[in-house]
Amino acid sequence: MRIATGAHRFLKLKKGDSVILSSSVIPGNERTVQFLKDGILRQGAKVFHYKMMDIHAGGHAQREELREMIRMMNPQFFLPVHGQYSMMIANADLAKEVGVPEKNIAVAENGNIVNVSRKGILIEKNQVPANYIMVDGLGVGDIGEIVLRDRQMLAEDGMFVIVAVVDRTTGKVKGSPDIISRGFVYLRESKNLLFETRKKAVEIINKTTGSGKAVNWTYVKDELRNKIGDFLFTKTERRPMVLPVVIEV
Repeated sequence: MRIATGAHRFLKLKKGDSVILSSSVIPGNERTVQFLKDGILRQGAKVFHYKMMDIHAGGHAQREELREMIRMMNPQFFLPVHGQYSMMIANADLAKEVGVPEKNIAVAENGNIVNVSRKGILIEKNQVPANYIMVDGLGVGDIGEIVLRDRQMLAEDGMFVIVAVVDRTTGKVKGSPDIISRGFVYLRESKNLLFETRKKAVEIINKTTGSGKAVNWTYVKDELRNKIGDFLFTKTERRPMVLPVVIEV
């Protein structure tokens, strides 16, 4: 990539150079590889890849090469690692073909405890935690599922904050609720939506606080969150994180 962008300290491309990409594109990396080829072409070089001619060179050993390696190493125990489970099973079968005793072969997965002794190799019933550990700033492994879900929601649809001041005596909204939007809509270009949302918020609050009984503010905020969320989805087909703030005065 550094060569393609011209950032390499020693290697520079010029007109007339040829670059051979001998490996096929890993699914999901197509866009990155296309940027790479474009960078090379911009510098005047030509690009040759596996779709143009038979130049693919795999980085993984073939069955015969693996078989030869096992013969050369003559291992006492055989433990395939890396790859899909089916691949590890195929690797273990290859070791059996070469002559490694079946009792000395184990196919383990993440979290398995492998016990190796003179009697053979054994996968224990107990397991150790092998989940992903998230690193967030100075915190390691302290990010819960709810936090990750909230961050995903914020990244995809943004945040919508409603701040309403409610009269303690009457239970009615005083003035017009304030709205703060981040990553959802640009407020100056969404005046009609904001007007309707404020009107909807006032209706919800007045309806849930106007019974004359003691007000359950948790219920009021839940109603705001759910109904405003549904309202915004109906209008925009997006569901931001709605944060209601009710101030009693």
